[in-house]
Amino acid sequence: QVQLVESGGGLVQAGGSLRLSCAASGRTFSNYNMGWFRQAPGKEREFVAASLSGSTPVYAAFLKGRFTITRDNAKKAVYLQLNSLKPEDTAVYYCAAGLSTRSNTEGGYDYWGQGTQVTVSS
Repeated sequence: QVQLVESGGGLVQAGGSLRLSCAASGRTFSNYNMGWFRQAPGKEREFVAASLSGSTPVYAAFLKGRFTITRDNAKKAVYLQLNSLKPEDTAVYYCAAGLSTRSNTEGGYDYWGQGTQVTVSS
């Protein structure tokens, strides 16, 4: 069982930055792929980025290098640095953990956090 708690969301102006954190419980954190997804109002949840166990990160194509995912296995945490934020980045951001190879789909994750709100004003 893995429990995930996100933090770091908030209100920021366009062009600004935020750093989201996800703290995980469980003894085998390093084995898990850790993903970030987001859901904007009226839209479906979409993949943002994933930190794969023992592999390079994966990013959604629309990001164009604006976001960076990192993880600290010793702290059982994963982070998402959001730079050059745009109003269309406004969403609830979710952290997820899973063991599947389908790291860019919701179905590849078994555990989800409650989400943290990111609001970008224009």
